Amino acid sequence: MPPRTRGGYTSTAPRRRPTGSERRRRVQLREVEPVPDRDPVEHPQHDRDETDEVLEGAPGGPIDRCILRSFHKHVAAKIWLGEDRAPLKLVNHGAKLQLWVLDAERSRISEIVQRSGLAPLISCSHRVASRPMLSAFCERWQPETTTFHLPFGEMTITLDDVASILHIPITGSMISFSQPLRVDDANALLVELLGTTDVEASRETEQCRSPSVRLLWLRENFSTITDVSSADDIEFATRAFLLHLVGCTLFADKSATSVGVVYLELFRDLSMVGRYAWGAACLAFLYRQLTTATRFEVRQLGGHLTLLQAWIYEHFPEMFSSPDLSYIESRPRALRWRPHVIPDSLQSVRERLDRLQSSDVCWEPYVDHRVEHPFPDIAWFSGCIKCGLVVEPYHSERVLRQFGYIQTIPPRPFAPPRPERSILLDQYWERWTDHVLTDQSRGRRCQYSGSGESVAEYMAWYDRISHRILQPPHLRSGFTTDARSSLPSHTASTSDSRNARALTLLRRVISGGRQQSGDYFWGALNEAHSILVGSDETSASHSTPSPAPASHSTPSPATRPFFSPPTFVYPPPASVDPPPASYDPPPLIVPPPPASVAPPAPAADPSAPAPDSTTCTAVYVRSKRKKKT
Repeated sequence: MPPRTRGGYTSTAPRRRPTGSERRRRVQLREVEPVPDRDPVEHPQHDRDETDEVLEGAPGGPIDRCILRSFHKHVAAKIWLGEDRAPLKLVNHGAKLQLWVLDAERSRISEIVQRSGLAPLISCSHRVASRPMLSAFCERWQPETTTFHLPFGEMTITLDDVASILHIPITGSMISFSQPLRVDDANALLVELLGTTDVEASRETEQCRSPSVRLLWLRENFSTITDVSSADDIEFATRAFLLHLVGCTLFADKSATSVGVVYLELFRDLSMVGRYAWGAACLAFLYRQLTTATRFEVRQLGGHLTLLQAWIYEHFPEMFSSPDLSYIESRPRALRWRPHVIPDSLQSVRERLDRLQSSDVCWEPYVDHRVEHPFPDIAWFSGCIKCGLVVEPYHSERVLRQFGYIQTIPPRPFAPPRPERSILLDQYWERWTDHVLTDQSRGRRCQYSGSGESVAEYMAWYDRISHRILQPPHLRSGFTTDARSSLPSHTASTSDSRNARALTLLRRVISGGRQQSGDYFWGALNEAHSILVGSDETSASHSTPSPAPASHSTPSPATRPFFSPPTFVYPPPASVDPPPASYDPPPLIVPPPPASVAPPAPAADPSAPAPDSTTCTAVYVRSKRKKKT
């Protein structure tokens, strides 16, 4: 084999030292060559040529790892092999927002907060978060595509979801930081923008062991400031309140008790707070938190969990959601639901997601909400979103069904640049109108609203590059609430179509709240009932009739709501129906007399059959009692 030189070339000539011009050319080439990304977890590499080698597939999928290149480190790969992870610890500060209330004595602070565009976060944050449900969806998140990989395709939280659920700005300047904040700089910001002393600032950052401050420290030092205080104190208290607000909601990290001082710079000019794209920053931060939680060794999940939980309620209404019938469409959609702790286990939710089908999804949940809040065109953006030093890709072309379009095979996802190499991202975002999907990229709209259609070749492609089912059948525990897997294929498909039609009507009724008329409400229920009952009668007419009455039969599991808990059907009480006209009662059966009247003693009949042993015993006991008396 010919010898290999230091530059990587092979040659049969003897090695020689490079000249000065060759050294200069090598230096120039090294300066132009980009530095490769070394972190597949935070910034996976996907922007490769089609000639890349196909990585070895994983058990249970993906067969081709050209998209999910880091799947071998994913928690779903461990779960498929039999390893388990407990439900994640959720960092949710919804209850802490009630500890700092802007009442009438703090009206000046409240006016500034209202103008900032962040006021809806105060009222629409959920105080309760479901650990099994959020943990199960986190196991479906794939960092390379920033989407949830479900059995029927991909879904994600879009900018339209953020605007509808939270009612915070999604357009404006991107939140950017040039470099990480040092502790000394954090102390200087606390002194300048919050009016603390150097000693107090240093003591607080030392206690947090980072350029952060505790949420409790902000409440203790600034929640007592009222309108009678000086103008400087009111500005300090307003900045502290806004920092406390975003630390409890948009940027809740896994410290669970503190918030970064770096966000305080965004509140330097209180009149310019509303110019930032807070919704895009919240989404990028949540994407990163979900990405981190997909690693098997991670045990916590941060980010704005109200956004994630409300998104699940909107798109999966049957998954343990409880709608608030007093909701009106002018309020954030997060207030449409009453969150509660579900009794189901993580394993139960996993198996329900494994059985999830496209017909179980509400693809367009904001139809009635468009009157108050029209669809934002920036939701079609395709590029990178940013929150400080966190940069995440946003792929609207991978979830066309959530916008009412037929899903096609999307192009390869792209890897975001490192923060130090993302100087042009701010300008890229400001010209977002040049980077939205074109009409050709969007394709055709679905034939029916909310049908969730896809092209014929999509599922074959998706089955090859994704991990559709989380657990193999032999690891499932039998928490199933329906028998869909045991039914024939034609029966299951018929039942799914009936359920999809009925659920579409019922979702419209639920989303309408109390504003709709009673006639519309009653008509929708009758139509849904006729779809289910009428189809059952039609299918029963072509089958062999059952000997048992229809009123005593247990409903078919396939006709139950998909995410409803198991129901126990008890037999109705026995009832005596009147006999028909041609009915001849048996001659030996005599109806029993009333309890208050003693039955007359029957006359002895020598031709009657001999009584059984029970009758003989009863006669012998009565005779002994008569002898004693």
